[in-house]
Amino acid sequence: MRKYFLLIILISAAFLRLWKLDQVPVSLFGDELDVGYHAYSILKTGKDYSGNFMPRHFQSLAEWRTPLYLYSAVPTVAMFGISPWGVRLPAALFGILGVWLFYLLVRQISGKESLALLSALGLAISPWHVQYSRAGFEVTQMLALYVGGIYLFLKGLREWKYLWVSAVCLALTPWVYSTAKLFLPITIIILFTVWRKEIFKVSKKYLMQAVLAFVLVVSPMVYTTMFGGGATRFNYISVFSDPTMVPEIGEARLRDAKMRDPNIGIGVQPTLSDRIFHNKFTWLGSFVFRNYLQTFSTDFLFIRGDPNPRHSPQGIGQLYKIEFFILVAGLAFLLFSKLDKKIKAFVVLWLLLAPLPAALTRDGGNHATRLFFLLPPLVFLVSYGVWGFHQWVAARYKKLFAICYTLVLLASFVFYQHLYWIHHPWDSERWWHAGFEDAIKTAASEYQNYDKIIISMSSEPAYIFLLGWSQFDPSTFHKNYIQRGESKWLDSETIPGFGKISKLEKYYFGSAGVDLYSLAGVLPDNTLYLATAKDVNVNLILEPQRLPSDLKLIKSSPFPSGEPAYYLLTKNTQ
Repeated sequence: MRKYFLLIILISAAFLRLWKLDQVPVSLFGDELDVGYHAYSILKTGKDYSGNFMPRHFQSLAEWRTPLYLYSAVPTVAMFGISPWGVRLPAALFGILGVWLFYLLVRQISGKESLALLSALGLAISPWHVQYSRAGFEVTQMLALYVGGIYLFLKGLREWKYLWVSAVCLALTPWVYSTAKLFLPITIIILFTVWRKEIFKVSKKYLMQAVLAFVLVVSPMVYTTMFGGGATRFNYISVFSDPTMVPEIGEARLRDAKMRDPNIGIGVQPTLSDRIFHNKFTWLGSFVFRNYLQTFSTDFLFIRGDPNPRHSPQGIGQLYKIEFFILVAGLAFLLFSKLDKKIKAFVVLWLLLAPLPAALTRDGGNHATRLFFLLPPLVFLVSYGVWGFHQWVAARYKKLFAICYTLVLLASFVFYQHLYWIHHPWDSERWWHAGFEDAIKTAASEYQNYDKIIISMSSEPAYIFLLGWSQFDPSTFHKNYIQRGESKWLDSETIPGFGKISKLEKYYFGSAGVDLYSLAGVLPDNTLYLATAKDVNVNLILEPQRLPSDLKLIKSSPFPSGEPAYYLLTKNTQ
């Protein structure tokens, strides 16, 4: 009977992650198109779109990206093109797989089928996990590999033949998302510290197989991170490179000096006391600790969640509100349970150390993507709380507790579904860059009819939207994307009224420095201009009469809410 429960949970997980995947979220945002165009370029040429052959890190227009999710999107992009199904399907499938692997892990560590089923259900309906399973984010793949690796490690301590598979799964996680580059060494230390006696009992043959497999898989990523472009992204977002650090330390020292003598000027030298209390170490320590505590705040976990609408629907935390009380109880039940002490130590260490990689980044305290490793121990503790309460209450109240909790959880789930499907598409439409698809595809269809097509850059850097939505030929892009010094650039051309702007064949990327009523004076003849609503600053959908007579509106591309997003304009020659 319990096998049927697991099947129902997995079917539910699949439905929540696959239904209308091409419609909600409302559009592919820039990073998803980046994934899609890289996969498309690999499919067509064997190179990423920057021209690197089968890279270990993909060189994007703005950063370097870990490769595994992009490679896994190649088959789906081959089937569905650069589209929501093509880009998002791997995330959804790994999300479903992660639910099943989490069930196996919890059953392995607890020996309790009912607790494993509760945990699988908790992950299947988790707003945090569902959100990331329905977009082209890498972290569901990373988490599936990580959970599978931990499960196989624990299983491998008894059946040694699984250890090398565990090593491969864990070693692949840094290939998926950069957070694992920091959390994997922490994990290895935890596993060795907690289970060192069991590890030393493993046959040398199987132990060497596991070590060799791990080293072979992880070494290329370590090398690229240390000596290639793999660390570029972290160097940019880390607290160590925060440009506000030095000014804030200087301001704090000056404030202390002025408290001693109000007449002291800006150039005063700090005293020993100033240096002790205000320096890089104290500033960094305070910043990281603040990030760490913010991660466990009720505001992030239960009330507001990640402030980025792509990461979390507005109006709900990363977990359901009812789970706050159950989570606290679950931790208490775990600590005082008869569960193996090693398992308890591992779960607690996982919970406490998972936020560290995110805490080292500037906005990592409530960044749900970088904190994704934290999700499994939280779901486990919530499930343990439910299971523990059910075991603790008197027999005559067990059914009542189960019914009450189920009803409250069901109400929370229904509220979340309403929020996600009804409110979230409109609330987040701009964050998902809705409207760009229609505008770009229309512009591409007009390619033969114009001498130039200028795409505005006033809202977002538009390169990847043109490349992705038009499925621009990667070979042609490779020829135009030229290495100049340490960077690659497109050719450029100066157009009066637009300045010096990048170009790719007939496509130009820049914004007019004039308003709508002066646009015809600077727009070249036989040119199509893809303008943002910000450029036009008039709602031509509701007020088409406000279009100047010297311009012709080819098409308006609205957001799903009906608000204007983009306009395609040209000179009116009649």
